[in-house]
Amino acid sequence: MRSTSVSSTSVGIARPFTGLFFMLSSSIVFTIMNILIKTIDARYTAWHLGFFRFLGGVILLNLVFAKGGNLFKGDNIPLLLGRGCTGTVAFISLVTAMRMLPLSTSIIIFYTFPVFAAISAFFLYKERIYLSQMFCIALVILGILVLFNFNISGSWFGQSMALTGAVFTGLTVTLIRSLRGKNGPVVIYLFFCIVGSIITFPMVALNPVIPSSLLEFLMIAGIILTSAGAQLLMNQGFFYCSGWEGGVYMSTEAVFTSLTGILLMGEIVSWNFFVGGMLILGSGVLLNYFKRRLVFS
Repeated sequence: MRSTSVSSTSVGIARPFTGLFFMLSSSIVFTIMNILIKTIDARYTAWHLGFFRFLGGVILLNLVFAKGGNLFKGDNIPLLLGRGCTGTVAFISLVTAMRMLPLSTSIIIFYTFPVFAAISAFFLYKERIYLSQMFCIALVILGILVLFNFNISGSWFGQSMALTGAVFTGLTVTLIRSLRGKNGPVVIYLFFCIVGSIITFPMVALNPVIPSSLLEFLMIAGIILTSAGAQLLMNQGFFYCSGWEGGVYMSTEAVFTSLTGILLMGEIVSWNFFVGGMLILGSGVLLNYFKRRLVFS
């Protein structure tokens, strides 16, 4: 009995840090994807980028993971398809916002999604959110606002698209909770890509765009690869944390985005970067601390 108790405690401690590792890794790769999306030629709309991402994902997953197995045998197909729909709406909305708004504005609004994930978890699963955990979510939002100097600008339509992306992302990461028990990260992402390909194809067919240079081809390939890598890491991370918790951890993407601007684009390092970054990173540390306390309580 003694050894069993020790083992359970060890697993309880390890799980929060495992989820944190996967989410941080996902955030880094998503940052690269966002930079590619932001800088690729304006001829590519959100529909084009979505179609390339989704169709490329279907092809890539089957080439890499379908050796001797059928990836299309998922558990709870209706929910997998539903998650694909909500995820597609979230992606199209976010990319539309990123193409219309300053990157800082779209990130500030989009990373309110842990709030919507917490609301979705409450209504769908009656999941209780403790006051300490709500504090971590609030700390993330404050940190992102400070990081980007409270700079919310751009058209109201672009801002509404960023908010739509946040709402549907919150719902999407919550739905993964019902899928992760009997579906691996590859299957979850595959169905997302299938649904996304179907939804985006009609708009692309009406206005097809073909890469006109090697650079554009490489950027699209980069979007496909980084999207697949980041999504698989994120889906795996949700085996160890809930949707809103994953959102808190993935808010570090804002820090990585700001750091990219400093290192690659010569942006000036300001107090906002240090204070906002500390608030965001501190929220993840606090969340892990509170989870460990819950394990022992």
